Amino acid sequence: MRLEAGTIRRLDVAREISPHGFFLTDGTQDVLLHYSEAIGEVKPGEQVDVFLFHDTEDRLAATMRKPLVTLGEVALLEVVDIHPRFGCFLEMGLGRHLLLPFKELPELKELRPEVGDRVFVVLAHDRQGRLVAKVAGEDRLKLLCFDAPASWRSTWVDARVYKPLQMGSFIVCDGGVVGFGVIGFIHASERTRLLRLGEQVKVRVTFVREDGNVNCSMRERKEVGRDTDSEKLLAFLKERPNQAMPYSDETPADLISQRFGMSKSAFKRAIGKLMKEGLVYQEGSWTYLKKEAASQPASE
Repeated sequence: MRLEAGTIRRLDVAREISPHGFFLTDGTQDVLLHYSEAIGEVKPGEQVDVFLFHDTEDRLAATMRKPLVTLGEVALLEVVDIHPRFGCFLEMGLGRHLLLPFKELPELKELRPEVGDRVFVVLAHDRQGRLVAKVAGEDRLKLLCFDAPASWRSTWVDARVYKPLQMGSFIVCDGGVVGFGVIGFIHASERTRLLRLGEQVKVRVTFVREDGNVNCSMRERKEVGRDTDSEKLLAFLKERPNQAMPYSDETPADLISQRFGMSKSAFKRAIGKLMKEGLVYQEGSWTYLKKEAASQPASE
């Protein structure tokens, strides 16, 4: 079997060539294990397990360091650097970084990962046979995931975005000790903002589907969310000149989302709660805080 970058192989130590290192062989092909890539004592005549990669001069080389991912495997790797033309560089545990090419990233800049995010990727080869990362899709992730139990409904879980779209975000919900995780989806109407590829987010499971996947939301349940949103609007009004704001039931949904990070329906529920409690009133396209309510919190 031909020596291939990205694989772990047990090779014979054929000879030592100073000041370079050890030449390893499978009987037909030799590869250099540089002194800096050796761990412990290495002697000619022995066998060693090594990971194969291409060095800075595109020559096949070996290391005794253990990678975080091997060829064809799925792994969750951290973004450690970003290049504006090449893409993201990921930590793969070898003292050198793995490229996630720009073509693998979302077109919309706001959806691209930032340093510190962690991305589900598959280790692959580019056209020249060099190692690169490719974003893992649902076809690969689903094989590692388990079906969500019915008890997950209405619970909050940590999740990570593996496919960010404007219409919604595809995520893997953390399975904890149970396993790899559960495939999930957050519709745009259930987000409070756009989510990046590789971003971690706290979500509430709203529905467990027959296929074992889940629908999720970044929002509280309506009853809880209404209280939180109404307090947010009340605080906003108190800080406004004349304790009034040019937002009401007539305000377009996109403006509501942009200004308050909530949906139009959530905004109307929160305003309705404040009006029912006698704290605000509306005239035309404006909402006003009642003078007697200026010092009262929304929860009272």
